[in-house]
Amino acid sequence: MLPHYQTVKEAGAHEISIQKSRFIAHFKRAETEQEAQEFIQALKKKYWDATHNCSAYLIGEHDQIQKANDDGEPSGTAGVPILEVLKKRKLKDTVVVVTRYFGGIKLGAGGLIRAYGKATSEGLAAVGIVERRLMQVIHVKIDYPLLGKIENELRSSIYTIKTIHYQDKVIVEVFVEEDKKLDFSNWIIEMTNGQGAMEEGALIYLESPIK
Repeated sequence: MLPHYQTVKEAGAHEISIQKSRFIAHFKRAETEQEAQEFIQALKKKYWDATHNCSAYLIGEHDQIQKANDDGEPSGTAGVPILEVLKKRKLKDTVVVVTRYFGGIKLGAGGLIRAYGKATSEGLAAVGIVERRLMQVIHVKIDYPLLGKIENELRSSIYTIKTIHYQDKVIVEVFVEEDKKLDFSNWIIEMTNGQGAMEEGALIYLESPIK
């Protein structure tokens, strides 16, 4: 699992108009090629009357799967420009379909490349990009008298509280970055004078928006 990476915030779409042609960029996360293809086929079915439904996707931790499809536009003028925007923005596990309704004015090869690139870039700005950072959930078990101090210190620290369980003792679940686990452990030991017990939980990605 990658320690962090960027991808689209959520599924969404954004439309622009260039020389009377409509370009509708659709975005979705896809962790497998099958998910990407299903998204593309669904949009082709929905926009069956469009002139073109061009697409591209990047999938895998190391971008192992890369595909671009011009769907009838001149070779290299649609799918590749879409894919290049994804690469430039260093996005992962992302699929894009740009639907075009021809407006009667031919754009030429250069114009098409710019148009599909612009539709993708502006669409990403509208839909949003997030950074996903891998976090270790650490369960900190403490006695009730320590709760106030620990909670206050955590809320003013670089760490994020996931949840607090009130049982025979208090269990505070905290998100900690993988490379900060030792620092966190030492910090808790110092604050609790060695009275806090710690146990590792799940690995979870936390998301934060990229402007």
